[in-house]
Amino acid sequence: MKSKSMLAVVIIAVVLAVLGGRAIIAQDTSQAKYTVRVADGLAFSEFRGYETWQIVAVSQTDELLKVIVANPVMIDAYRAGIPGNGKPFPDGSKIAKIQWRPKKSAEAPFPVNVPDTLKVVDFIAKDSKRFADSGGWGYAPFSYDPASDRFTPNGTGAKCGAACHTIVKAKDYIFTAYGKR
Repeated sequence: MKSKSMLAVVIIAVVLAVLGGRAIIAQDTSQAKYTVRVADGLAFSEFRGYETWQIVAVSQTDELLKVIVANPVMIDAYRAGIPGNGKPFPDGSKIAKIQWRPKKSAEAPFPVNVPDTLKVVDFIAKDSKRFADSGGWGYAPFSYDPASDRFTPNGTGAKCGAACHTIVKAKDYIFTAYGKR
C-alpha cells in the first residue's frame, strides 16, 4: 500500500512539474513579445493590451485576413468625427492591424475564410513630437514566427510606414475608416 501511495505521489508530482513547466514556457513566450522593438525604439510593449482593443474595421487581400483595432483614445476620436471633420487624431492614438493567413472554415455551412496562422502585427502610434518628421505617426511592423512563437521587427524603423501613408495625408495619414455601427 505504501509503495502504491508513493508511486501515486511521484506520478502526480511529475504531472504537475510538466504542466507547470509548460505554463512557464507559455508565459515566457507570450511575455517575450513585449521586449522587441523596431530599430529606432518603437516597442511592442507600447501597445500592451492591443488584443482587447475595439475593432475599427476588417479587410482582406488574396493572402491575408486583417482586423484593425484601436485604443480608447483613437476610438473616441473616430466617434467625434476624426478625421472626416478635418481634425487630426490626438497624441496617444494607437492602432493595430492583426493579420492572418486565411483558411476555409471546416464547420461553417457556407464558404467562409477564417484566421489560420498569425503572420504580422502592425502598430501605429500618434506622437506629434516624437514623430514630427513622419506626420506625427510612428510605425512598427512585427512579423510572427509560429515555429518559435516569437515576434521580430519587420521594417526599417518607426518611419517605415510613413511613405505609404502620405497618400492619405488629408485623413491624418490613416487609411482605415471607422465603419458605421
